[in-house]
Amino acid sequence: MKRLKMKKNIKKLTLVALSLFVFSCDTDESKKGRFLLKGNEKLEANDPKGAMEFYSEAIEMDSTFADAYYNKALAHIQLNQLFESIQDLSLAINYQPDYYEAIFQRGLSYLDIGEFYNAREDAQKLVALDDQNWKSHFLSGLVEEKLMNFPAALLAFSNAAELNPENSDLLVNQATILYYQKDLAGAKKILIKAMDVNPLEPNLHNLRSMIYFDEQNYAEALDAVEKAISLNNSQAYFYNNKGLYLLFLDQQEEGLALINQSLQMDSKNPFALRNKGIYYVMQGDNISALQYLVELDQNYPDMDLVKEYLEKAQTL
Repeated sequence: MKRLKMKKNIKKLTLVALSLFVFSCDTDESKKGRFLLKGNEKLEANDPKGAMEFYSEAIEMDSTFADAYYNKALAHIQLNQLFESIQDLSLAINYQPDYYEAIFQRGLSYLDIGEFYNAREDAQKLVALDDQNWKSHFLSGLVEEKLMNFPAALLAFSNAAELNPENSDLLVNQATILYYQKDLAGAKKILIKAMDVNPLEPNLHNLRSMIYFDEQNYAEALDAVEKAISLNNSQAYFYNNKGLYLLFLDQQEEGLALINQSLQMDSKNPFALRNKGIYYVMQGDNISALQYLVELDQNYPDMDLVKEYLEKAQTL
C-alpha cells in the first residue's frame, strides 16, 4: 500500500503573533518567532539544513517551543532523517500533548521505519483527538494494512473517504484492500468511483492493471500500467508491473529490461526479484530461477506466483 503523499505544510505563527512581533519591542517572544519564520523561509526554499539552524536557535531561546520542534522535524523528513524527525516530533508532543499534526507526522514516520505498533498508538491518539478528521482514519488504515488486518484497514479507509469524498487516493486505498482480499469485483466498483473523482490518479490505473493481470487480460493490463507511467514516471513498481505483463505477452527481453530498471530504482522490491525468477523459468534457466524463487518462497510464502514458478523451476 502506498503512503499518501501529502503536503507537509509548515506551521507558521498566527497573524496576531506577527503583529505583536512587528509592533512590539525586541522581546524573547518576538526573537524566537523571528527565528521560526526565517526557518520556514529556508524550508520553503528547499534548504532544510539551513532551516534547522534557525529552528535550533528558536529552541535555544525556548526549550518548550513545540512549533519549532515540529518544523525542525519536517526538515529532517525532507532529508529522510526519520529517526531524528521522530525525536523532534516526540518533543513537540511532549510539550503540546494534543498537537494533532505532530502526532500524525510521527505516525507516518513510524510507518516508514517499520515500527507499526508505535504508528498504531499514534493513529489511536488521533482518532481520540478528532474522529471527524479524515487523516485520523487514513493513518489507521495504513497501519492496519501493514499489520495485514485487512478488514480493519478497509473500514478505516472507508471512514476517511466518507469524511473526504473528493480524495481519490482514499478510494484507491479501499480498492487496494479489496484487491488484497481477492475481491476483484468489489475493487472494480470502487475504482469506478475513483475515476469519477480523479481520472488522472496514477495509482488508480496501476491497480486496474493488476486486476486485469489477475484476470489474464494481459494486453489491457499493459495499457493500464502505461497510463499510470504516463501520469507518474518515477514509481519503480509501475515499471516492474509493466515488465511482468510483457513477460506474459511473450516479450521477455523487453520485460526483463523494465524489471531491471525497477530494481535500479528500488533494489529491495521482492516482487521485482520474483519477476526475474519468472523470467528465468520462461527461459528454461532453472539454476538462475532457483536463486530467486527459493529464497522468496522462504521469506514471502504467500506471494502470488512464487510457489507456482518455483515448482516449474524445479521440474526444468
